[in-house]
Amino acid sequence: MDYFIKNIVSLLNEGTNLQENDIEKLIEIPPDFKMGDYAFPCYALSKTLKKSPNAIATELSKTLHAISPISEIRAVGPYVNFFVDKAIFSETVLKNIYEEKDRYGHGNIGIGKTIVIDYSSPNIAKHLAVHHLRSALIGSAIYNIYKTLGYKCVGINHLGDWGTQFGQLIVAYKKWGTEDTHKSCTVTDLNNLYVKFHQEAEKNPRMEDEAREWFKKLEAGDFGAKELWQHFKDISLKEFQKIYDMLGIHFDAFIGESFYNTMIEDTVARINGKGLTRISEQALIVDLEHYDMPPCLLRKRDETTLYATRDIAAAEYRKKTYNFGKMIYVVGSEQKLHFKQVFKVLELMGYDWANRCVHVDFGLMKFKDGKMSTRKGKVVLLEDLLIEAVERIRKIIEEKNPSLENKEAVANDVGIGAVIFADLCTKRNKDVVFDWDEALNFDGETGPYIQYTHARLCSILRKYGKPVTTDINHELLKEDETFILVKNLSQFPMIIQKAAEFYEPSLICNYLIDVCSNLNRFYNTHRVLSEDDDLTKARILLIDSTRQVIKNGLNILGMHAPEQM
Repeated sequence: MDYFIKNIVSLLNEGTNLQENDIEKLIEIPPDFKMGDYAFPCYALSKTLKKSPNAIATELSKTLHAISPISEIRAVGPYVNFFVDKAIFSETVLKNIYEEKDRYGHGNIGIGKTIVIDYSSPNIAKHLAVHHLRSALIGSAIYNIYKTLGYKCVGINHLGDWGTQFGQLIVAYKKWGTEDTHKSCTVTDLNNLYVKFHQEAEKNPRMEDEAREWFKKLEAGDFGAKELWQHFKDISLKEFQKIYDMLGIHFDAFIGESFYNTMIEDTVARINGKGLTRISEQALIVDLEHYDMPPCLLRKRDETTLYATRDIAAAEYRKKTYNFGKMIYVVGSEQKLHFKQVFKVLELMGYDWANRCVHVDFGLMKFKDGKMSTRKGKVVLLEDLLIEAVERIRKIIEEKNPSLENKEAVANDVGIGAVIFADLCTKRNKDVVFDWDEALNFDGETGPYIQYTHARLCSILRKYGKPVTTDINHELLKEDETFILVKNLSQFPMIIQKAAEFYEPSLICNYLIDVCSNLNRFYNTHRVLSEDDDLTKARILLIDSTRQVIKNGLNILGMHAPEQM
């Protein structure tokens, strides 16, 4: 618990009948620092005390006595507001950042707990495209957020390596694959075959029956079908890894849908054993009408399995293997119903951990022409997007700072960072419309703006040229712009916890933008390097602390923090 909140909680615990945990959850940060540094809303006491929140706030403000580090207690409407001693506050916050460095913001609330995170999950034999970006980036950021809080995180890439589409691809490969294709097949070749299949199937629907037959052979373990399927998978994984490396995204396991094939029969048997299934139109279903949902389809009439069957088997396996406290699925909003059905079936099977399975949904990544379709061949490849972002930043560097050292590394960090930030800065359940001019702007609320701010702070520290120290006079850091920035830095651990609570990386993006804005207000008002050594030392500590927080925040988002730009 925050040192200052701990003191406030202690004061309120004596003045109310509320438990310490309940008080801590209610404490807020006032919107204007002039109103106070922390605020306690009195609405929760209104019913039990049978008084208005305003009256309770007035009484409490008179009853409670300010003791260090609290300098003043004041009623503001229905709130009891607390003012802290600015020098003590600055000393506590800046010393913490200085001592903890890269670990500032880390917590221990997750110690001993495991979180499984299912993210990215592309389909084999298809390119990683722009519409794959959001799951990978949001999932990776959530992984980093929870890891920062002390959780053991297990990142799983649940590859789409099973289903009727592989029957379609086998048909296309056998019909139209050339000798060159067979010798040196690429994902582009596979994707072209997939598109061609759907074009030809519109003219000849019997091809769909042929594809279903091949998938049935694959499920039955046919050697030829399985050999082709593994070939397609190997080609795809090699390309996927190249893109993940560019984005700096890590997985602890690549476990696709096919992995659960041997578990399907037992899973279905358990569902049957609970009396949950019935036959409907020759398909095996779990009827969820009582829960206002369509039936959950487990087997089609041709006996092939579906996503839901495999997801239920995967959930059972993951619980048995990792004994997770929570399992998070980072999958688009269009799959809301699917996960509601899967979680409900798990609950009906009697698993008390079903309510600890969470679907973290998100909106689409769009360009001006709207949603893209691989079946029509209209797709913006993720690799192309990243390469273009790096190239555009490289040109900007050549124009503005051609003598910059490590230009290639900086262009890579800033270009890819711009794409990451452009995706994550939008609330995840909203659609993202990607705009080059906006994403690469060094003056807007963008990744390059935050990275440039970090580099500028590094430049000030290089110019200072002396070791940073906490042995300063904290009474010198009381100006409004200075104290606002210190308060902003103090909120970083709380922001990380909120981002975890709501599975919302955009909270960290917005926080970093606020830090940069408050830094600029401070910097434009006060000279950092001056002839006053004591004042310079104090402000240099603030500069270094701000640099550290920006770096830590960028790292959680999966971005680098260049020291020169």
